[in-house]
Amino acid sequence: MIRSCRQVSVSALLRETDTSFPRLVSLAAHDLRTPLATIHGFAQTLVRMGDLGEPKQRYMEMIDAASRQLGELLDELGLAARIKGSRYEPNLQPVDTLELARGAAQELGEERVRVEGSGATVRVDVGATRRGIAALVQAALRHGGFDEVDCHANGPSLTIRPVTAASGPVLLGEDLRDLGAAVAVLLIDALGGSVTTDGDAVIVRLPQ
Repeated sequence: MIRSCRQVSVSALLRETDTSFPRLVSLAAHDLRTPLATIHGFAQTLVRMGDLGEPKQRYMEMIDAASRQLGELLDELGLAARIKGSRYEPNLQPVDTLELARGAAQELGEERVRVEGSGATVRVDVGATRRGIAALVQAALRHGGFDEVDCHANGPSLTIRPVTAASGPVLLGEDLRDLGAAVAVLLIDALGGSVTTDGDAVIVRLPQ
């Protein structure tokens, strides 16, 4: 009898955790923004002053860049928590897939991302999707060990190539080694699109 009661309690705890954990992550991401905003704000102020001398100036620039990256990670965590907690309400706007591909190239370096093709208009959460596409392209570079990759816009789809056998599962969110890629897959699925592999490529299909 005691064992049975204990099993029920564990099951209830797991059910509660299943529903509350995304909210916990979302709350943590929200609350972390206040101290991070303070760090980032003062770092930017000191960097703009520009009279710290070396190596202090360089250190402050590194702190500024790192705090910006932390803010982006919190954005990704918050987005994932809203999606998993069924609280994601996308702001759907039209955007061309070629523009999304060019955005990835601008963020990661046009010498590293070759953009090709003719796009088409899709309706997505533009800011989040732009970050998601860039994250997938970055994951292809990072986990594939490449110096450059192609991002081809073909109508409502984007093809990222080449992708290795080892990096493919990372871009699909099956091998959780890249937060940006994993959240991008969650996002695209929530928008009604899909991320699949085809040989040495990952195909991102976005809803029209």
